[in-house]
Amino acid sequence: MSDDSVMQHAQRQFVVLRDHWNVDHALAEIRNQKVPGPILYFYVVNDDGRLVGVLPTRALLTASLNATIESLMVKRLVTLPEDASLETASELFVMHRFLAIPIVDKEMRPIGVIDVNAFSSEVLDIAERRNADVLFEAIGLRISGLTEVSPAKAFRLRFPWLISTIAGGTACALLSSVFGATLAESIVLAFFLTLVLGLGESVATQSMTLALQLLRSTQPTFSWFVSKISREFASALLIGGACGLIVATIAQLWHGNWLESATIGGSIAGSILTAALLGVTVPTLLHTLKLDPRVASGPLTLALTDLATITIYFGTATLVL
Repeated sequence: MSDDSVMQHAQRQFVVLRDHWNVDHALAEIRNQKVPGPILYFYVVNDDGRLVGVLPTRALLTASLNATIESLMVKRLVTLPEDASLETASELFVMHRFLAIPIVDKEMRPIGVIDVNAFSSEVLDIAERRNADVLFEAIGLRISGLTEVSPAKAFRLRFPWLISTIAGGTACALLSSVFGATLAESIVLAFFLTLVLGLGESVATQSMTLALQLLRSTQPTFSWFVSKISREFASALLIGGACGLIVATIAQLWHGNWLESATIGGSIAGSILTAALLGVTVPTLLHTLKLDPRVASGPLTLALTDLATITIYFGTATLVL
């Protein structure tokens, strides 16, 4: 079904309005057109019959009778070529959440309309597959490349990205040994180390997944990056503060040393903030360098997050305790 042409499932009868008409004229024309089924959108064409806008039904019914169709229509068009597949249409529905999409010929003249109800199950399949792709890409795999392959090829696809995890883990072990004296003086730090690393990785994964979703349909610019990093900074500040306060309270109730508790809580806040910033920065940087951020971001982001978390956690403890 996904390979079918959209024209095989398109409605050939739909309401077309002229851009220079006013609402009163348009309503009169609509009454004369007998279109079966519900009308979701009206499609606006110019004198040459080219599609120039889309008018939601609500916008037409609530407008003044003297208002022109051109002043009411949405000029930013999302269309499908007549040779598009049903899978391509499904992806557009998932991305834009429209109820119907016009199909146009090479001259941008509308020749049909595809309704989301015509293949709602197909849309759900695409959405589920996309969610699965995002999940696997976040850990360094491309699911489409792993289905129905030999064990040897699966090894070649999966193993290289695990090298960064091994390297990052080894670096973290070496870094932890540098702070051996600090750990010996305050053994409670060891009790919370796994929790601190887990929080950092969780937040980094969340931020990275959001960034990957945005990068699917956006060409990042410096202003775009500044906007996203500022928003993520504000969110991470709240998340880090809340997590740090909760863990600091647990440490205080457990061991009763307020300085150690404050150190653990403060380092958690700092590591979560850093993890969130890395989650946005790494995939954006890879995208800018023309590398594949969907597959490379996961292992690199998590490895860098672990290194940053260890440094902040033990570094803060060394300075304070």
